[in-house]
Amino acid sequence: MTDVTFPARKPARPYFSSGPCAKPPGWAPEKLAIESLGRSHRSKLGKARLQYCIDLIREVLGVPDTHRIGIVPGSDTGAVEMAMWTMLGAKPVTTLAWESFGEGWVTDALKQLKLDPTVIRADYGQLPDLAAVDWSNDVIFTWNGTTSGVRVPHGDWIAADREGLAIADATSAVFAQDIAWDKVDVLTFSWQKVLGGEGAHGVLILGPRAVERLESYTPAWPLPKVFRLTSKGKLIEGVFKGETINTPSMLAVEDAIFALEWGMSLGGLSAMQARANANAAALDAIVQSRSWLGHLAADPATRSNTSVCLTVEGADADFIKQFAKLLEEQDAAYDIAGYRDAPAGLRVWCGATVDTADIEALGPWLDWAYAQMTAAA
Repeated sequence: MTDVTFPARKPARPYFSSGPCAKPPGWAPEKLAIESLGRSHRSKLGKARLQYCIDLIREVLGVPDTHRIGIVPGSDTGAVEMAMWTMLGAKPVTTLAWESFGEGWVTDALKQLKLDPTVIRADYGQLPDLAAVDWSNDVIFTWNGTTSGVRVPHGDWIAADREGLAIADATSAVFAQDIAWDKVDVLTFSWQKVLGGEGAHGVLILGPRAVERLESYTPAWPLPKVFRLTSKGKLIEGVFKGETINTPSMLAVEDAIFALEWGMSLGGLSAMQARANANAAALDAIVQSRSWLGHLAADPATRSNTSVCLTVEGADADFIKQFAKLLEEQDAAYDIAGYRDAPAGLRVWCGATVDTADIEALGPWLDWAYAQMTAAA
């Protein structure tokens, strides 16, 4: 490789992974509350901290009182699976897929639950025809496609008079994009994305129509204990009041509380969204000034402001792997290779916990790595 002069400045926090994502600025382990550690999650203190976490989620996201919020096992995947296994089968099912995780929900509906879903697909970088959705069906979709960088632009396409449930995997959308709560019956996410929290725990938000489904419908298949949300035909309300189905990590709970309190200190949801928008704009400026970089999501109206996926001229998977390795070795950027199932390219997390100055500092390092790679070709 040729000797290319290093850029003058590195990102102060080169954490651009799309999950787990960068911790909030100012985070340090000693800043976490530790009173609940080593205590039972079913103690008065443990349940109070879990409830406080739920209350903060409601406040920051503006979740209406009509919707219940529960902390569940298995990260976002566990929350989506819980919704699918407990609620699907009562009506026909439509699944939307334009990236890897959406395809995962197609596989579960088709091969595991054997529901013969209607599948509406689009290639990476594109959004499917949302007008083609039949809302007499239960509909499963990703609000923001984490591995393609494509998001739904709003909730207007979801029918207000829908017969089926709208089930949204929104793990890389919440805290950065507006959610139409009146159009969502089930919404899931994990702390490890926009909050920069730890993995293994998911959040399940249920609207009134989802609760009605749970209390009026019993699936034909057996349910594992960690999926059970009802008892004797009634919702287990304790799940949504800090009484988790299984044992949570109280350390992860305290970490999520720190991030939520940080978001509140900024000014809440609008301030977190503004940070994500500023980061995405800074990255877009880098892309627009380089002929060898492009957006996988061509349409700005459906382009993510969190998991921004980039194309690199002439790159294949091996090129991207080495490109990302060069940056990691210089502590200039960590974990920016695109998802393994996505087209070869880069993925830069732009959520609220990333500082815009670090996105701006990344640009010259992308130039450096590209020069190194193309000189070696």
